[in-house]
Amino acid sequence: MDTVHIFDTTLRDGEQSPGFSMNVEEKLRLARQLEQLGVDVIEAGFPIASPGDLQAVRGVASEIRGCRVAALARARKQDVDAALEALQPARQPRLHIFLATSDLHLRYKLRITRAEALEAITSMVRYGREGCPEVEFSAEDASRSDVEFLCDAFAAAKDAGATILNIPDTVGYAVPEEYAMLFHRVRERLGDPAGITLSAHCHNDLGLAVANSLAAVRAGARQVECTTNGIGERAGNASLEEIVVALAVRQASFGVRTNVHLEKIYSTSRLLSSITGVAVPPNKAVVGANAFAHEAGIHQDGIIKNPLTYEIISPEAVGVPSRQLVLGKHSGRNALRLELKELGYETSDAELTECYRQVIAVADQTKQVRKRDLLAIVHQVLRKRPAAAAAAVARDTPAAT
Repeated sequence: MDTVHIFDTTLRDGEQSPGFSMNVEEKLRLARQLEQLGVDVIEAGFPIASPGDLQAVRGVASEIRGCRVAALARARKQDVDAALEALQPARQPRLHIFLATSDLHLRYKLRITRAEALEAITSMVRYGREGCPEVEFSAEDASRSDVEFLCDAFAAAKDAGATILNIPDTVGYAVPEEYAMLFHRVRERLGDPAGITLSAHCHNDLGLAVANSLAAVRAGARQVECTTNGIGERAGNASLEEIVVALAVRQASFGVRTNVHLEKIYSTSRLLSSITGVAVPPNKAVVGANAFAHEAGIHQDGIIKNPLTYEIISPEAVGVPSRQLVLGKHSGRNALRLELKELGYETSDAELTECYRQVIAVADQTKQVRKRDLLAIVHQVLRKRPAAAAAAVARDTPAAT
């Protein structure tokens, strides 16, 4: 089975998002966790950006031994030199060079011709390869580039020594079928040469980053560039946890695997949130607070009988401690009975009905019933029992007192 390599750019592209900046020690903490998570490449930063970023990349390169460490550089000699300096201590270094290929960027941002772009790609990839055994080339704004010129750029990069060719949807413009077509076209033009890996790098401006990344995998990409919690510029990057869980859950469909340890996903997400101070939205797939929470009575009943009815992967599989059956106005009696039992209370059908009535009344006012609300309700209901029955319940349920 083919392996899709996971290129985590949380420390570089993710950190570029406003409010997500990290200092050197914070980057090192997250890099250690990413290594344990099992990613194949950690892009540690953009060394030319600042002395601090160069120091951070060097620190990660010095410490990380279990996976590749990449540094980003524009197709400029000073950028490449800074990246090579930062990567010097790395056991498995990768130089990541990029240059825009869309006419929009060439004309208005770089103010160079296509011919000048091809010359820069060739010369800088060749120069970088002299100082680093592995070079990746990214065609910035690939999804808005002329496809024939895009293929020319990748051919030039390959001939100069790049072994990873990245096709970024830099501004989140592509839709899945278009993005997949780019991979098919590049593969057709280059002839699927041995030793060349095609990579996907998607942004979420239209909410399609994960869908586009998965389309790229189907089209032959064997590296996916993504970030923990999907952080990144503007609407963010493709979400690491969503991609790797999708490839695991639908492995029979995709026919690929990753090296990521799924059970470490949640702890990695939580560490990033603690470092940045930014929590993930509650409805975020895989790692959000509601990803394994169930309030609707029909769903709760199904989960109690067989979790597969409403969960395509168990919470424990991705490191979430447990699922939650939330008591709210949509909850059912079976979930309430189970919650009361876990608190140490056995109720008759009539008592359960009365507890349920009061729970719904509270939920209508407060949206969610807290444990202390439930305890107050059940105590009130059980006080109406005959004294002997209430005493028996009290003896049998010490946790409730």
